[in-house]
Amino acid sequence: MPAAPAVRTALTVAKVGLPLLAAVHAAPVVSTLGPLRNRLMPALSGRGRPDHVALTFDDGPDPLSTPFFLRALDGHGIRATFFVLGSMARRAPGLLREMSEAGHEIGVHGWRHRPLMLRGPRATYDDLARARDGVAAITGEVPRLFRPPYGVMTAASHLAARRLDLTPVLWTAWGEDWTRRATPESVHRTVTADLRGGGTVLLHDSDCTSAPGAWRSALGALPRILETCERAGLTVGPLREHRAAPPGCCRRAHHRRRGAAADRRRTP
Repeated sequence: MPAAPAVRTALTVAKVGLPLLAAVHAAPVVSTLGPLRNRLMPALSGRGRPDHVALTFDDGPDPLSTPFFLRALDGHGIRATFFVLGSMARRAPGLLREMSEAGHEIGVHGWRHRPLMLRGPRATYDDLARARDGVAAITGEVPRLFRPPYGVMTAASHLAARRLDLTPVLWTAWGEDWTRRATPESVHRTVTADLRGGGTVLLHDSDCTSAPGAWRSALGALPRILETCERAGLTVGPLREHRAAPPGCCRRAHHRRRGAAADRRRTP
């Protein structure tokens, strides 16, 4: 083929192929639409058994704020799932180890909190692998759950997660607790507006990517959210307890945790 036609063919292929590749890369972004995701993608949304609510936190571990959440959860006898950033875990390995040893479930939120839409397949894989392996080295347990920064999945992140044996999980209710104007009242109101049995709640235990001090609004709302769930007859726990279980077993476990918490509060 003469050079000029070959060049024109290559340019035509590029004009058609590059937009197509970009569209494929970005297609999973539709999962960021909460109502659509909750209705059509229950597994990705974190839907679980109807008598349970999964409580999750993003962006830690942060020595300035995470310990407050750990104490609050311990006081209620509740364990949660923490989606941690690898870069934060590297700065506070002792805190991450303490979280894991206390029975909290550890998932990964990537190494750094950067949009995956701006990363190619190799960079996406390297970021998730670095976070997964870094967390495993600290806790001694390989994480199995992944939540993308900003809740935005891409084709590359789905493929990387599959290669790394990570299950992506987003949420059904969040508190919008990252803004400067957030308050405990607004966080509680926003979470409970979308809270249903089988749902997954997203809060933040760090302000490393939020307005300074925004974590205090989530901390203040946490007891109210737990009380709302209790009044509705819903147990609260990590995502690993969100799957179907034999009737009554999880409620018995919930009562055991509450009894243990009550004993701790009575201890001088």
